[in-house]
Amino acid sequence: MQTEIATFGAGCFWGVEELFRNVKGVKSTAAGYMGGSKTEPSYDDVCTDETGHAEVVQVEYDPREVTYEELLQAFWDNHNPTTMNRQGPDEGTQYRSVIFFHTPEQKRLAEESKRELEESGKWKGRIVTQIEPATEFWKAEEYHQQYLRKSGHASCHF
Repeated sequence: MQTEIATFGAGCFWGVEELFRNVKGVKSTAAGYMGGSKTEPSYDDVCTDETGHAEVVQVEYDPREVTYEELLQAFWDNHNPTTMNRQGPDEGTQYRSVIFFHTPEQKRLAEESKRELEESGKWKGRIVTQIEPATEFWKAEEYHQQYLRKSGHASCHF
């Protein structure tokens, strides 16, 4: 089986991981941190809003079962891409809307889908989602992995 990697930040990684974990064709997910300056950041480090990391979910998927475009659609459909550094009650750069691309094709598709969403008029505000090259992925602490499934919650906002 040939799998590929995609990485998305759309607020609290608990809900984002649960979303992608349930997409047919996704083989594994991991909550973690990307895009910052600190080596091996902890959750406490990232929560200071000083490391530059975003809470992200790294998705391993089988492109024969789910396309990158379908993953992008799930990303766009399940968060507000017009709020700068905020999703719901969570605020800070770690909660920013961001797509980290791993290949030139992912970059092209992410930019194209962002442009199409902006032109669709679905959102009144400007789409602020960042599209950046993937950097080192730091897996979050074990208690964050599949947190909603393990805790029996349906969403991040209790």
